[in-house]
Amino acid sequence: MTWETHPVTPDRFDDFADVINPNRRATHCWCLSHRIQPAEIEELGDGSREQAMRRLTEREHPPGVVAYRDGVPVGWCNIGPRSEIPRLVKSRLIRPIDDVPVWSIICVVVRSGHRKQDVTSRLIEGAVEFAASHGAPAVETYPVDPPGRMDLTMAFVGTRSMFENVGFEVVGQTDAVASKMPRLIMRRQLV
Repeated sequence: MTWETHPVTPDRFDDFADVINPNRRATHCWCLSHRIQPAEIEELGDGSREQAMRRLTEREHPPGVVAYRDGVPVGWCNIGPRSEIPRLVKSRLIRPIDDVPVWSIICVVVRSGHRKQDVTSRLIEGAVEFAASHGAPAVETYPVDPPGRMDLTMAFVGTRSMFENVGFEVVGQTDAVASKMPRLIMRRQLV
């Protein structure tokens, strides 16, 4: 079994879409809702969420990475410099804890049919390596700590245990909630 992780560049857009929106529904999130404001979605995509995400893949820092197992796209992680994620920059609920120019993970998705197969840890490790290759001093994420199974509609934020399993530590708590649970601030130092 071989694992690879690659940034979502224009030539890998369809692999990203196969993970998060295999039916290519126009009204689907396209992993934009927690990254940019509706006005920027409209500006970038001329009314198309898919086109707005395609435009983000053309930037210097693509909006995330896709994990592949044996050449098949099986996971997506929305990651980038916090300073380039307007929804985080302006957030009153997920505030920075210091001046470290962190990269932030805001969404983790495992393709249907591939869950419970170690995709998440491989995906997060690949995302961290991507951030490190661009000079990130640390990576942050904002998961919840559910007492049991998590409601799948909010599972994209991740859980404390899945990030602890790959070396992240709790460094604070946000004022945000997901599925009525407080979201933590977890960080993995890279330098």
